[in-house]
Amino acid sequence: MFRIATDTDFGLAFLTPSSSQHDWLTEDFDFDLPPERIAQIPMTPRDSARLLHVRSHGCEDRHVFDLPDLLHAGDVLVLNDTKVIPARLYGQRGAVKIEILLHKKEQPGIWLAFARPGKRLHAGDVIVFALDFSAVVLERRESGEVLIKFLADDETLFARLERYGEPPLPPYIRRTPGEAKADKARYQTVYAARAGAIAAPTAGLHFTPELLRRLNEKNIGHITVTLHVGAGTFLPVKAERVKDHVMHAEWGEIDEATAETINKVKREGRRVIAVGTTSLRLLESAADNQGVLKTFRGETDIFITPGYRFQVVDALMTNFHLPKSTLFMLVCAFAGVEYMKAAYAQAITRNYRFYSYGDATLLERH
Repeated sequence: MFRIATDTDFGLAFLTPSSSQHDWLTEDFDFDLPPERIAQIPMTPRDSARLLHVRSHGCEDRHVFDLPDLLHAGDVLVLNDTKVIPARLYGQRGAVKIEILLHKKEQPGIWLAFARPGKRLHAGDVIVFALDFSAVVLERRESGEVLIKFLADDETLFARLERYGEPPLPPYIRRTPGEAKADKARYQTVYAARAGAIAAPTAGLHFTPELLRRLNEKNIGHITVTLHVGAGTFLPVKAERVKDHVMHAEWGEIDEATAETINKVKREGRRVIAVGTTSLRLLESAADNQGVLKTFRGETDIFITPGYRFQVVDALMTNFHLPKSTLFMLVCAFAGVEYMKAAYAQAITRNYRFYSYGDATLLERH
């Protein structure tokens, strides 16, 4: 059942499911986005990107460098310190050109990967990326993935990836082979520390050392957690009903000191600000039903949709997300379906830049 929802503060009307509907359809999270709104390069400097501040009484146009004025003294930002690896490789199997996107480490030297063209690969095939860098196909799976083993130990493998690999940019950022090498620095947060992601925690791309310094001067602290962003962030939701979608698992860690710091913030009535949906998903994965954060080390496949009760996060800074994606569903759960559809409509009208290299939002929990 649908109704027309009108929010006078946003000045927009749109279709949205009634609040009594819990069996969400993927189509409920669709919207039209003009292709020219998809950012191809980031802003320079990073914190000059625009920031749409979304609250219950309306939207305000700001910039990321305004964050120290928008947050409260005592707030703590939670940053994801994962580091993107150059996971996209171009090689050959005989005369056939092969593109590989690594997405999950199974064992030392053994990775699950997406391959193009995957149907041309079979167990036992050798893919040559360079004279000193190759891999053998162990298995081709029905899902289209291949399991490959690199003919190198882990230390050598990561050195070869740095030399021959390219940043695993999402498919909507257009680059020809070789062009993406320029993205190695800009598709990485300034605080990246722990290698393992195949996609950047993109809200963090807006931060600069100067912005972090200004936040600290306003008594707005920051703390890091780790979630290695995986292939699931690129994959569309194909199920008709949201509840039928299966999330890819991603590995994350929150240590004891970090958990206790965040619990202290909550006990003192201060706010936890998640920078990125990755930080938010990890925090919510590690929280109990009383909102107490536990240590965490392992995989999470948490899927947050409208109706979810948030335990830890009070505000969220995140980029603009794809239609019908799990991340748009998450922000709708956090700030309200009606508010987010209206906010996105305004952002499109006001020429905000979308997706990984685009502008950001600051969302207050609805």
